[in-house]
Amino acid sequence: MQIKVSAPASINANIQLPASKSISNRALIINALAKGSFIPSNLSDCDDTKVMVKALTSQDETIDIMAAGTAMRFLTAFLSVTEGTRIITGTQRMQQRPIEILVNALKMLGAKIEYAQNNGFPPLRISGKPLEGGNISLKGSVSSQYISALLMIAPVLKNGLQMTLTGEIISKPYINLTLQLMKDFGAQAEWTANDRIEVLPQPYKSVPFTVESDWSAASYWYQIAALVPEAKVELLGLFPDSYQGDSKVAELFVSLGIETIFTSRGALLMKTGTCCERMDYNFINEPDLAQTFVVTCAVMGIPFRFTGLQSLKIKETDRIAALIAELGKLGYVLRESENAVLSWEGERQPISADPAIKTYEDHRMAMAFAPACLRISSITICNPQVVSKSYPHYWLDLAKAGFSIQKED
Repeated sequence: MQIKVSAPASINANIQLPASKSISNRALIINALAKGSFIPSNLSDCDDTKVMVKALTSQDETIDIMAAGTAMRFLTAFLSVTEGTRIITGTQRMQQRPIEILVNALKMLGAKIEYAQNNGFPPLRISGKPLEGGNISLKGSVSSQYISALLMIAPVLKNGLQMTLTGEIISKPYINLTLQLMKDFGAQAEWTANDRIEVLPQPYKSVPFTVESDWSAASYWYQIAALVPEAKVELLGLFPDSYQGDSKVAELFVSLGIETIFTSRGALLMKTGTCCERMDYNFINEPDLAQTFVVTCAVMGIPFRFTGLQSLKIKETDRIAALIAELGKLGYVLRESENAVLSWEGERQPISADPAIKTYEDHRMAMAFAPACLRISSITICNPQVVSKSYPHYWLDLAKAGFSIQKED
């Protein structure tokens, strides 16, 4: 399936963003470990969260998390401390995504995990039991989801957890998000040094909890506001004191001509008319924003050099390779250097005939490329349904804002 997306001349819209997937999935795991009588409210309606809810409520021996990488990492740790033997699997792509670092760390804590097919990759056979906990060391450059998965089970470990992170620590806001949510549920978890986190063996408490709106989803509306000639967009449910690291998007888009005014209902996006001539930024702490800025800068004709993109290679797809390939179809020649530095210096090539943007089973490819139609008349998106992974009503919201969405054979 393909859709053709065409843009309006101006935008004036109020958008109810989806709830945060990152917060929803963490809250669900923590609440389950708390054996909670409350159910977190305003949960995300995305695929990843639906998969998590099903996994936590089902008694099936095999858990299929489909393409949900967050669920795979978090549930691997959760099942390790939950009585019973389960098999956790996913899509073909999920079975190609490495998980050995997390499995090895859990085994060091005493977990019983076996690879059901290929060493280092799902599916996994996990026999849950009480774990001792103790000291563990990980490279800070590994996926923050591995770190968060270990931290969230730490309060139920007999000796808690003392985690040392070596080298450069990436995606630190996501680690801090996990720690803050753990503390909301009664855990004692703190950074005790720049590279060390300690979690005491103190059980979680079940508490009422409401999930806030998703700043990652907001990034596509910032992109739209930057690309359209006239824009007034209000994003409901966003607040300046967010737990989410991707709230950095409000600050970053100032360079691309968008000002954020916080209201009692959320965030109001307004154009300033002032835009940078070049953008250089290290996305080490906000990797999920990278696709938004790569596409935005390219179609605005703003050269860029973006670093801190190491984790993009092990996402739903190799996002660096995907960005180079798909922006190439639109005539932009991007370069990768130094193993995960992505840059564009204004070099162009002929646009492909009738270019159709592949999404590679990656929701963020679809959502980051669709707004490009504001600068190139229209754009064709393949397999647009992938947005259900994090923002199921994205296309409906675009239509509400005046975009034309036409299905193509």
